[in-house]
Amino acid sequence: MKKLLLLGASGLVGKALVKECGDSFDVYGTYATRPLDLPENKQFQLDVIDKEKMKQIIQDIKPHVVISCLRGDFDQQLEFHRALAKEIEHTESTLYYFSTANVFDGDFTKHHTEEDMPNAASPYGKFKVECENLLQELLQERAVMIRIPQIWGKESPRLDQIKRGIEEGSMDVYSNLECNHLTDEWLAKQLKYIILHELKGVFHLGAVDMMTQAQFVEELVGSLTNKDITFHDCLLEDKPETFYFGLKSIRNDLPERLVKTNRELIRDLM
Repeated sequence: MKKLLLLGASGLVGKALVKECGDSFDVYGTYATRPLDLPENKQFQLDVIDKEKMKQIIQDIKPHVVISCLRGDFDQQLEFHRALAKEIEHTESTLYYFSTANVFDGDFTKHHTEEDMPNAASPYGKFKVECENLLQELLQERAVMIRIPQIWGKESPRLDQIKRGIEEGSMDVYSNLECNHLTDEWLAKQLKYIILHELKGVFHLGAVDMMTQAQFVEELVGSLTNKDITFHDCLLEDKPETFYFGLKSIRNDLPERLVKTNRELIRDLM
């Protein structure tokens, strides 16, 4: 069984990956503060600033697969991933790096596919672009980019925020922001398929259709409660035009059973 090292396994996505991949891989994970649901000898406390400890973990485990869903200071993350790539550069490890739709947040005129060149305006988006380029330069095809939209889960902060809005009876929504979404569980299933089938390159994961943020939230709320909720219609950047912020895919690698619409994701969250 191949060894899989999950960097940042204590987060929302990390937990879903630990659960999903346990039957197909020998899973190891790192955490910052909260221990994992893994045997004690397969989990490691690791701070993003501790590059030497990361190198030792890599040398001890010799993972076939490394997944990075780390969070933290952008500069520290960049240096961590530079050291990580150099550590596995001359091994057979493949790195799966979680990137973001924000690599395109400098261009809201259209939804973007894997063929589009990143165009970031925000510090977060620019950092992700820089990290993508760094990893691809050092690892070539052994660096697989997984770009994702907003991630929801049954225990996610985003869903908790919706539930608080239901309790308060009101919430803000954006009618001019069109995008897609994904859940932690379906992201984990999709990535496991990508790893098992040794697929390479850049992947845009997310629902195959688009909704305004207002539509998604209102349908989600309607599935959670019959209570009358006041939705405050907001405009992104106080502008009337539509902002397109979805990740479209021109790849056909995933089987139909792993492809979801936004409404199907809402049903899964219930």
